[in-house]
Amino acid sequence: MDRDNQFIGQSMAFLDSVERASRAAALNRPVLVIGERGTGKELVAERLHRLSPRWSGPLITLNCAALPEALIEAELFGHEAGAFTGATKARAGRFEEADGGTLFLDELATMSSGAQERLLRAVEYGEVTRIGSSRPVQVDVRIVAATNENLPSLVEQGRFRADLLDRLSFEVVTLPPLRVREGDVPVLADHFGRRMASELDWPYWPGFGIAAAEQLLEHDWPGNVRELRNVVERAVYRWDDPERPVDSIQFDPFESPWRPRGVAAKRQAEAADATPIVVAAPPAAATPATNYDCDDFRVACDAHEKALLEAALRRCRFNQRATAVALKLTYDQLRHALRRHELLDRRAD
Repeated sequence: MDRDNQFIGQSMAFLDSVERASRAAALNRPVLVIGERGTGKELVAERLHRLSPRWSGPLITLNCAALPEALIEAELFGHEAGAFTGATKARAGRFEEADGGTLFLDELATMSSGAQERLLRAVEYGEVTRIGSSRPVQVDVRIVAATNENLPSLVEQGRFRADLLDRLSFEVVTLPPLRVREGDVPVLADHFGRRMASELDWPYWPGFGIAAAEQLLEHDWPGNVRELRNVVERAVYRWDDPERPVDSIQFDPFESPWRPRGVAAKRQAEAADATPIVVAAPPAAATPATNYDCDDFRVACDAHEKALLEAALRRCRFNQRATAVALKLTYDQLRHALRRHELLDRRAD
């Protein structure tokens, strides 16, 4: 686990989930941690361990999605020498390694049905049997499991055992996504920015400029805190003037005019090339005043572009992200166009 990370936030949704985890920590019961990618499930698991009576014992982690189905049971329960091809010597599993402590099972929903059945027995009876052995081993382990899946829905689909879910869900801590954590984006961005500035040996942290701060607030953060950290650290690293506030943000590090296109994108481009392009005229209400010489091609194009932008902004109720989608532009491209036509400060009448 990345112990450089910390619990940072002030929103009620975030603080409520942390409080729930803290209260459950003292009890010797299994806990499920549910949340989207990047919300900090690993940090909650570590908090549950460190605040529990088992804090001096081992905290063992297993990412269930990182192992093939054939190896997951051997990793969990161990094996004897000769149990399968390649098993040259006996090996203790993660349950035995976590004896007296906590076992954190990440990506629980990816576990095979066979492993689920053996996990249920281990949780129910506190004993595991190594592959190739007939002698069970007693273990004292607390289970903390995490997933970004809807486990009750997987039970209905027959992809997850209902009895195992019942056994593991004594307490369920659901972490809120960053987009609903009101006020946390500036706090987290400042924290990650200061840390990166220190790593780069900047004399001090100048903060973010107005435009950059606005972009950070308006972004939807599908990757949550992990995405925010990457975006902020990349922005600070690429900023060449540590004396001025950071005012350039790039959300997609792959964005480039030379970006290679996948097969699907190439097919779409070929289909678009074969289709005649029809440019619709702006609505009558958005038609600009014709006080320019129609022979001036550049002026006419600028006026037409401004009219299209104004009309799209009105249709989308001046929501810039929705406007960018409607015009098939990136958010940065739209902002550049609005700034060029002095439309950034326009609001609905």
